[in-house]
Amino acid sequence: MHGGLAMAQTRIIKKYPNRRLYDTRISSYITIEDVRQLIVDGEEFEVRDAKTGDDLTRQVLLQIITEHEQAGQPVLSTQMLSQIIRFYGDSMQGFMGNYLERSMDMFMDQQANFRKQFGSALGQSPWDMMNQLTERNLELWKDLQNNLIAGMGRPMAPAAGEDVTERKGTSASKGPATRKTTRR
Repeated sequence: MHGGLAMAQTRIIKKYPNRRLYDTRISSYITIEDVRQLIVDGEEFEVRDAKTGDDLTRQVLLQIITEHEQAGQPVLSTQMLSQIIRFYGDSMQGFMGNYLERSMDMFMDQQANFRKQFGSALGQSPWDMMNQLTERNLELWKDLQNNLIAGMGRPMAPAAGEDVTERKGTSASKGPATRKTTRR
């Protein structure tokens, strides 16, 4: 029982003044990208200042968002960020965080339902379906190539040393080689 309780405890990550992050569960330094992966994996954790013990989790989460917003396709538009900033100091500031959190929860629930319905409607995940389509397209491409070669109207020349009469299913054994022997 005690071992199960220990596993349920929140993972603690210490942040040192040199900006290094130390994961106390695995007793190793980790990167900010490792912290992002913990989030993706659904791990519960807190980031604490190694010296003072202050909770720095929000700061690290904001750092992850900032880094990902600067690279690639941003999720938060300039207009949306401006609107969020306008709520700071506004009488509605307290409601805004709660509203955004509930909106995100609802969005995540809708995404999970969509994936579930999509998977059950097709009986497979989108990736499985994509793999099957790719395999089928490859088979069709090979068939097309084989039919194109066969449909060019002339049999393939026999390989060096090949006996023409050994070919099965081709007209080569009844072709010119047979006629040559019957002509005089």
